[in-house]
Amino acid sequence: MKKFPVPPFPSQKQPVPGSQRRMEPYPDCGEQSYTGSGRLKGKIALITGGDSGIGRAVAIAFAREGADVAIAYLDEHEDAKETARWVEEAGRQCLLLPGDIAGKDHCTQLVAKTVDTYGRIDVLVNNAAFQMTHSELADIPDEEWVRTFDINITAMFRICQAAVPHMAAGSSIINTSSVNSDSPKPTLLAYATTKGAIANFTAGLAQLLGSKGIRVNSVAPGPIWTPLIVATMTEDDITHFGAETPLGRPGQPVEVAPIYVLLASDESSYTSGSRYGVTGGKPIL
Repeated sequence: MKKFPVPPFPSQKQPVPGSQRRMEPYPDCGEQSYTGSGRLKGKIALITGGDSGIGRAVAIAFAREGADVAIAYLDEHEDAKETARWVEEAGRQCLLLPGDIAGKDHCTQLVAKTVDTYGRIDVLVNNAAFQMTHSELADIPDEEWVRTFDINITAMFRICQAAVPHMAAGSSIINTSSVNSDSPKPTLLAYATTKGAIANFTAGLAQLLGSKGIRVNSVAPGPIWTPLIVATMTEDDITHFGAETPLGRPGQPVEVAPIYVLLASDESSYTSGSRYGVTGGKPIL
């Protein structure tokens, strides 16, 4: 069994949104380990937040399973180019789509550009997220609260609304929720609130799209070692990140990717409206 890094981690802090290239230890997105078996052969996937972390791991796994991908990201161009390199090394195409999904127009453009390039969307992964840490309610700026909702849940609604007309029966939508939807961390109040909204949005959308044959599920990761952590949490939280889980460590992005592959594949043809925890042992009930 492969051994993954265990805290304490070196003290480190980055500006938002964070860069994977500067993290220590370097996150494992499956670059050297994920092996595909053709489970997504011929599919087209759009992945938001695909430049690094969970999004990169999903992009690599999807490509090695046979999918062409489009990757939406903010402005982390070097990280995005690295993800594209791994996708292309797998023999698949990768479309890079930089920009801020907090804006409605950009959400619709992501879908339009993906469809213009590939002709359709078979798998939509809404993974991009924003968070900030605050110890007091009064410290949360109004504009930051609104931006958290715009990125984490409103963009998800807008992208789904734009994408569904280009998705055929058998397609899959996968939304990234969080263990915070079950056990909200008080210092991540805005983020945790949006993650609860994502869980409900997913469950409702699955029922709404069932007659179209489009499946909708969510994944609820626990503490996963990604750039979002070193860009938005306190240095003490970073040093001990994931230590409180039953497994005693954070998950690596590569450990989350397989559930996205399963939910994207035709093997999950009767799976919709569900939430899947990847939490290092912390229960989601």
